[in-house]
Amino acid sequence: MQNVKRAKMGLFLGLVGVICFSLTLPATSIAVEYFGTTFVGLGRTVAAAILVAVVICIRKEKLPTPRQFKSLVIVAFGAVLGFPLLTTWAMKSLPVSHGAVELALLPLATAGFAMLRAGEIPSVKFWISSIMGSLAVIVYALNLGFGQLHVADLALLAAVLILGLSYAEGGKLAKELGSWQVIAWAIMIGAPFFMIPVGLNFTSEMIYAPIQAWLSFFYLAVVSQFLAYVAWYSGMAMGGIARVSQIQYLQPFLMILFATVFLDESITFFTIVIAVIVVLSVILGENSTITKKNSHSGKRSSFKSHS
Repeated sequence: MQNVKRAKMGLFLGLVGVICFSLTLPATSIAVEYFGTTFVGLGRTVAAAILVAVVICIRKEKLPTPRQFKSLVIVAFGAVLGFPLLTTWAMKSLPVSHGAVELALLPLATAGFAMLRAGEIPSVKFWISSIMGSLAVIVYALNLGFGQLHVADLALLAAVLILGLSYAEGGKLAKELGSWQVIAWAIMIGAPFFMIPVGLNFTSEMIYAPIQAWLSFFYLAVVSQFLAYVAWYSGMAMGGIARVSQIQYLQPFLMILFATVFLDESITFFTIVIAVIVVLSVILGENSTITKKNSHSGKRSSFKSHS
């Protein structure tokens, strides 16, 4: 019973993280127009590092071990450097709805890296649900005329792969280091390297940017770069990396919804239909069996959620 409650809490925290992440592309689209790619993509980490440093000092957190530090470098490369920079650059030329459908491939990337890094082996039922969800968003993309890949598309696909690895590594590390500590230390690793390029790209004109631009930037720094990851990594640590990653299928449609609200992008009936299909795939995946490798005996054990 305790394991069931823990798994459900993991799914809930994963959902909170996804909702927070769903505002990332709309906020990026607003902020990059006034601040540029480098300041938005890397500056969010520099700003988040101030908050993180205060929290770490107050709690007197111990330094990660050398082994943990290696994993944190992987997390930092994806969640702190690669994904923010690539998506910020792509959002200069693509609408949020375009980016949203491509980021929907993230659950597959996360599950794939989870097998390699965390020893989780999703069942056939899980992969069927993942492929069903991915095909739905691909059909959605083709229907909207996004079939032709541009450089910005390649940047988003690279961001998906990099973040998928970061999610899987962070979810694994969160079980021993702590959920918020994973992204906190990853931010502290990356921030010192970003200060110079961020400083060089800051101009006095940015001070006079409209309030929505600054609010978007600080949302990216405080929520997207830190608090959302706390919820997300906690969810994966409690509910399992591959299973919780299924909730990401909701993210593109939440992004489109927020883009409609904040950026006046349109939402169609076809979008709603695809969203329903994706939700069904999430339900199917959430009830699938995940096999966990036993690193000591070499045997495999299975567990199944009960919703």
